[in-house]
Amino acid sequence: MTTAVAIGSDEAGFELKARLCDIIRAEGWEVVDFGCHSPEPVDYPDVAFAVAHAIARGEMERGVLICGTGIGMAIAANKVPGIRAAQAHDPYSAERARKSNDAQILTLGARVIGPELASSLVRIWLHSEFAGGNSARKVGLISAEERRLGATDGPGA
Repeated sequence: MTTAVAIGSDEAGFELKARLCDIIRAEGWEVVDFGCHSPEPVDYPDVAFAVAHAIARGEMERGVLICGTGIGMAIAANKVPGIRAAQAHDPYSAERARKSNDAQILTLGARVIGPELASSLVRIWLHSEFAGGNSARKVGLISAEERRLGATDGPGA
């Protein structure tokens, strides 16, 4: 696994994504841009799935996803087995996403927070590590449920 951050956005997050790429590089990480590559509309789930799958396969260590609110990207990314994507709009949540929840993906809302706060949240999240301890047990419970659900053919099976 490389010390690379996968980044992606829809058109609402396109401008903020460019700024965050510079911030992530300045923090010493490689950046791999999964799109979008213009302000033209795209389907955000496609971008979220691409980033989440790259992380789940071990090709990327972490990811940042940006859409209008951060909500849709989080929902989509969390559909990929093994992924924990957390939306954050404040410093405490960005830190706890890593320390308590071992979130590999941070999602942000470009229409909800400004570029300065987004930059600060990414820095905080990049410099936070999973604390383990009691949180490890809880993250383990989430992973176990995910494995259990993967063994079925869906609801009612």
